[in-house]
Amino acid sequence: MGSNVATITNETDGAPTPDMTSRRHFIATALAAAGWHRSAPPRQADMFALVLGTAQDGGLPQAGCYSPRCDAARENPRYVASLALVEPSAERFYLVDATPDLTRQIDLIPGDAFRQRAQARRPFDGIFLTHAHIGHYLGLAVLGREGLGISRTPVYCSPGMADYLSNNGPWSLMVDEGRLVFPSVQLDEWHRVDDTLSVRLIPVPHRHEFSDTVGFVFRGANRSLLYVPDIDRWEDWHVGIEDLVREVDIALIDGSFYSPSEVPGRDIEDIPHPLIPHSMNLLQSAARDGNEVVFTHLNNTNPVHDEGSAEAREVSRRGFTVARAGMRFPL
Repeated sequence: MGSNVATITNETDGAPTPDMTSRRHFIATALAAAGWHRSAPPRQADMFALVLGTAQDGGLPQAGCYSPRCDAARENPRYVASLALVEPSAERFYLVDATPDLTRQIDLIPGDAFRQRAQARRPFDGIFLTHAHIGHYLGLAVLGREGLGISRTPVYCSPGMADYLSNNGPWSLMVDEGRLVFPSVQLDEWHRVDDTLSVRLIPVPHRHEFSDTVGFVFRGANRSLLYVPDIDRWEDWHVGIEDLVREVDIALIDGSFYSPSEVPGRDIEDIPHPLIPHSMNLLQSAARDGNEVVFTHLNNTNPVHDEGSAEAREVSRRGFTVARAGMRFPL
């Protein structure tokens, strides 16, 4: 686990602020209620999170983009941001966000057991969805009647997202046919998924055109992972991002843009995301203390896609990481 939560002090008098104290208490209480303590001995497990993609919803290359980066990606595409949670010994597989690239992404999941399960139309033990923007749920469609035709599969999402899927086609047909079912999950509380995996859904401030948005904290036998691919502003969140990063082992967070100048001809306020340099400033102390922070959900314009770019080198120099498909994080 990451180091203990640092004391957040008021710049004027050095005393902890009531707001930050309550945030730390909120997180600590939630963890304790789940029976999870830093002093607990590690259990043996082989679960890991596998990065299936790292691009913003439109992918890389993006439609209508003919920049050198997009042209190069036509030979070597970057898939839309997504994860798989894999436990080989138990032959359990979970999907985190169902992207438009899902058909190709599931080929990245290793082992014959997954392929046998997919051929039996039950590839996933569960699907976790953050929200209803195109990169995060459109891939469900290829799991329906016209595609894989999955059998009954739990979908972990907010009540608002479940309502959206249940009342809008083509996903509503998958609900009506019993392919997608929605376990009752309270937001901001721990939920045990199986004997190894637990999850907490945390509401996230992000554009709510069709549904609300959540981030996930996944807890395996030994380690925990935060997944927040989309947020408008860290400062608008009811949870302090540094507090939360210090309470997990790995944090995969919104890295959509490096600079507001990346999208000429569009108002950055219409597509708000925290810039990577701002996120690094907020989390520099946590990264310096050894907390692992990884940027994902990268827009096609983001120069950190290019491993040799000055921006990618700066991310590395400051102790952060840019997500790449195929990365594994033991849980």
